[in-house]
Amino acid sequence: MYGFINTCLKSLVVEKYGEETWEKLRLQAGVQDSFLTFEVYKDEITMQLVDKACKILGVPADTVLREFGEYFFEFCKRSGYDHMLRTLGGNLYEFIENLDALHSYLSLSYQEMNAPSFRVEKNEDGSMHLHYYSDRRGLCHIVPGIISAAALDFFNIEISMEIVNQTEEEERTGKKEHIVFLVTQTPVFSYKERNEFSSSLQNLADSEKQIENQLNKEDLEKNKNTIRDRGSSVCPAKKSHWKTIKGIITLGKGELSFRGRFDPVYPKNLWIDTKTFCNGLPFHMVFDKELRVKQAGVSIQKIVPGLQTMGICLDHYFSIVHPEVPFTISSIQKFINSQFVFQTRREMMPESWKHRPMLELRGQMIWMESLQCMLYLCSPLLRTLHELEERQMHIADIAPHDVTRDLILLNQQRLAEMELSNQLERKKEELRILSKHLEEEKKKTEALLYAMLPQHVANQLKEGKQVEAGEFKECTILFSDVVTFTNICAQCEPIQIVLMLNSMYLQFDRLTTVHDVYKVETIGDAYMVVGGVPVPVPTHAERVANFALGMIIAATGVQNPVSGNPIQIRVGIHTGPVLAGVVGEKMPRYCLFGDTVNIASRMESHGVPSKIHLSSSTYQCLKYKNFEMTERGEIEVKGKGKMHTYFLIRNKTATENEIMGRPMKDLDSGHESVTQPEKDQTPAIAMRYIDGPADAQNSLKRRNQAKIADLTGI
Repeated sequence: MYGFINTCLKSLVVEKYGEETWEKLRLQAGVQDSFLTFEVYKDEITMQLVDKACKILGVPADTVLREFGEYFFEFCKRSGYDHMLRTLGGNLYEFIENLDALHSYLSLSYQEMNAPSFRVEKNEDGSMHLHYYSDRRGLCHIVPGIISAAALDFFNIEISMEIVNQTEEEERTGKKEHIVFLVTQTPVFSYKERNEFSSSLQNLADSEKQIENQLNKEDLEKNKNTIRDRGSSVCPAKKSHWKTIKGIITLGKGELSFRGRFDPVYPKNLWIDTKTFCNGLPFHMVFDKELRVKQAGVSIQKIVPGLQTMGICLDHYFSIVHPEVPFTISSIQKFINSQFVFQTRREMMPESWKHRPMLELRGQMIWMESLQCMLYLCSPLLRTLHELEERQMHIADIAPHDVTRDLILLNQQRLAEMELSNQLERKKEELRILSKHLEEEKKKTEALLYAMLPQHVANQLKEGKQVEAGEFKECTILFSDVVTFTNICAQCEPIQIVLMLNSMYLQFDRLTTVHDVYKVETIGDAYMVVGGVPVPVPTHAERVANFALGMIIAATGVQNPVSGNPIQIRVGIHTGPVLAGVVGEKMPRYCLFGDTVNIASRMESHGVPSKIHLSSSTYQCLKYKNFEMTERGEIEVKGKGKMHTYFLIRNKTATENEIMGRPMKDLDSGHESVTQPEKDQTPAIAMRYIDGPADAQNSLKRRNQAKIADLTGI
């Protein structure tokens, strides 16, 4: 199928079910995201898309196909085929009857198109039997969708279509699906139209009554005149020419309207001789029930010399390409309203002509009952001037009145435009894919940049702006290091140290996401984070405290490469003001400056293994925040003298899973997760903090929901 079909299917899914549904559908079907209009794709792609759509949407195939048929009709109208479809016929019967002709025309542009064939029969009760023939099985339910949408849009009627027969017929190209639909029609009237229709019927009845009264008066007057004429010796005058015309037409309001239907007038004799007929219609043939040729146009005789011998069998020189039916008079009569395409047989051509492409003829069949013969009025089926040259024909071989002459020239230009359009579409698709890849690479680059610098700082640098240093009146800074790191380095290979630090830092980095703190830098075994910078938050001390508790837990899962035991870390925290800004142009860094940084570093260096050492300012921030802390007392701090410090023990309300950013419940067991830290690959779940009134309300709501869940056992 052409990409036009798959593009329509994509448009339907995206428009009615969303871009996410299409993405899921195409991934399951294993197809590309977009299709070129004039590119031919395998039928399996369309079938696979339909099959996956049924499974994803949970609807049967006939429903999906009918909905696709309705949408396909609208899609064709939006794609520029609206006027072409509207002019196919004045009613539904004519519309369906000319669908094959439309496909024949479209095949000039879509040369690989394998379209279905339609045949329609009228029934006495006003219903119709629609015969549908297709090489593709299982797509017949598209037909009711297309026909019902066209009937409602073009002819304002609703139809119902049901399958009354379904068979497979052996045709020239193999088995072909043959579906027979019973089509019943119901006019659709709005309330206004219904009233107008009733009024029209009443007016019609009144008019008929007036005409009847008028005719009765005229008959009475005529009888009187007849009696009067009989008593007179004057010969009756001949009826004038005007009276004769007046009997046929009536003088309306500036218009001449016929009384009754149109009846054509035929001459008693055919006023054209045989020679003129064969020259005037150079592409025609007359054959009888046995397919014996009785007459042929001069151009066909020139192309197929065998036709100059009258009485030969037509099927010896031609084969039927469309419709795909046996070459018998009964099959031709069955499809009498279809366009027929004949192709010359190569084996019957002169030896010197056999290298040429075979000529195809396209035209209509007319059954002549009085002669019991079939007339085939046709024209050469040629799409381009190149095809004309290949068959060693000329424009002069086609009759001047035959629009095929113009069609060849117009289609030559049309094909050139299509090729240009196809190239533009390909370039557009290449640009779309390139743009998509570029966007993905841009996201990767931005993610890497945002990992090195705060996002707002990185954005300012990208825009070429100078980043001003900012003062933060209060923030909380954390330092950590590995106990006996120098001894470990002396006894291990460098790669072991790298692996150990990487394992530890990966878990620390994950915790920065859980508690939304900013990682400033790492130098060797030293790890530095800050809360409240670059985005000030009132809960900066709580965030850093919980982060520190998570570090202690995570460190127990990192193995000392020397002893094989879990490593130990020291953590120090201090709260105070800092100045923050970007330093340098090449590999710029976001750095913190101030005495707060020095004191936080001293808290770490004067700390105890596997303990979290707090300054008094941090203790004051956490004093009423559900943290358990113990007093260490006064200690001598290098460069600062005596300082009163504390140890952070635990968070009295948060669970280990909350601190580590793990799921609260195991979905299978309903118990808390016991995943080992070193193997924790689950997505980081951010811990909730109350930074404002809205956060406080949400927190209270969540606590109430948790209490209800505990009471109900959910």
